Amino acid sequence: MTQANQTPDSGVTIVDLRSDTVTQPSEGMRAAMAAAIVGDDVYGEDPTVAALEEKGAALLGKQTALFFPSGTQSNLAALLTHCGRGEEYIAGDRYHVYTSEAGGAAVLGGIMPCPIATQADGGLDPEAVRAAIKPDDPHYPVTRLLCLENSVSGKVLSPDRIAGPAAVAAKAGLRVHLDGARLFNAAVALNIQASELAAPADSVSICLSKGLGAPAGTLLVGAEDFIAAARRQRKILGGALRQVGVLAACGLYALENNIQRLAEDHRRAALLADALAQFDGLEVQRQAAPSNMVFITPRTEDHAALALYLRDKGILIGGQRPTIRLVLHKDIDDDGLKRCCAAFRQFYRYR
Repeated sequence: MTQANQTPDSGVTIVDLRSDTVTQPSEGMRAAMAAAIVGDDVYGEDPTVAALEEKGAALLGKQTALFFPSGTQSNLAALLTHCGRGEEYIAGDRYHVYTSEAGGAAVLGGIMPCPIATQADGGLDPEAVRAAIKPDDPHYPVTRLLCLENSVSGKVLSPDRIAGPAAVAAKAGLRVHLDGARLFNAAVALNIQASELAAPADSVSICLSKGLGAPAGTLLVGAEDFIAAARRQRKILGGALRQVGVLAACGLYALENNIQRLAEDHRRAALLADALAQFDGLEVQRQAAPSNMVFITPRTEDHAALALYLRDKGILIGGQRPTIRLVLHKDIDDDGLKRCCAAFRQFYRYR
């Protein structure tokens, strides 16, 4: 852990459970950044970006890839590429592309969302997808795209849960986009290749700045003609960067070094869930295939007090209500986990 993870007054190392986006680049990643050979990526001349895109496409089993500054922009470019104005995409009503990306597809693309119920495991009912596809009628928008997600709020979807809705979409002539911000977490949890989970999708967005530990960046992967069109959308959205190989080097390092270590985050998340489940007044959600997230619901009267108590102990948690998401990542080691468990134990000792 680096000095950025320490409180300025006490030097106590912060254990930050708010998200896996808070990770700091490791020494090896910083060295890769410093040594990166760069060029002008708008001209297609950055060799480090090219190496990252080639690596990402190979891991996902797709033809090629395109580097974006963020996952939100990558998803938006995908929607703008797949859909035209007045067309629509179907997505789960709890999926990030619908709930948490500022309505970008509608605001900037004139693309209408069609949310359907997200099932308890995070997947979509294939029959609900079929029912949401509009008939060829001028009263309705043209259904063009199905958006899937894996993992969903820490819930890992098996290949069948992705393939089922995707098959319905493909039969109806729709394209399929997979928001795979944490797809490698899902693959590691299931002990399969990420390409197996990505296979039913025409395009996949992979975030490098969450559990993989890069400071920024997302890859959009797909067929060559799709990525060529998405490159134009990236330019429109202001995402085309120049000597961006310094960031691409971090992503490449992440793909080469940080995928299998995600299992450590999953192991610690399971241990944390086991520890917290012992306390009265704290509800802990169990996941069928644990990833790097634990969801807890304190009693209403404990909610604010718990966050303040943990902060005083150098432990940060999110402010969601009523259920709080705790996220394990590479900057929380076994010592950090022990500190978390001890702090929760102390808080609940007299409650």
